[in-house]
Amino acid sequence: MATTKKTTTSAPTTKAIKAPAHAPEPEVVVNETPKVTGPELRKKELIDTIVARSGVKKRDVKPVVDAMLAVLGETIADGREMNLAPMGKLKITRMKKTTKAHIITTRLRRNESHQTEAPDPLAQAAE
Repeated sequence: MATTKKTTTSAPTTKAIKAPAHAPEPEVVVNETPKVTGPELRKKELIDTIVARSGVKKRDVKPVVDAMLAVLGETIADGREMNLAPMGKLKITRMKKTTKAHIITTRLRRNESHQTEAPDPLAQAAE
């Protein structure tokens, strides 16, 4: 007499995954769309504003502004980050060369205190 073994199949056991008792609340980030408050700032207006705030003659301000803009442009083109208070921290996020232009996307982070409470350093120097 031959004996046969009975094979039994059972369903695989699964363990319930428990969620942590105190899960942190997700942080809500609000994206603000920039508001255009006026026309773009041109170099002539920038120079005139610096002359008005500092009291320095226009012929002395213009070469400094030209040099500063050249240095800032070269730094951005090199892909370097800048941390220039009170302007803020500028970070290059993307660079793309096209046949007609070099497109650089940046992110500028400013502290709230610099936007509202910072005194004008040029006004203090001229007083």
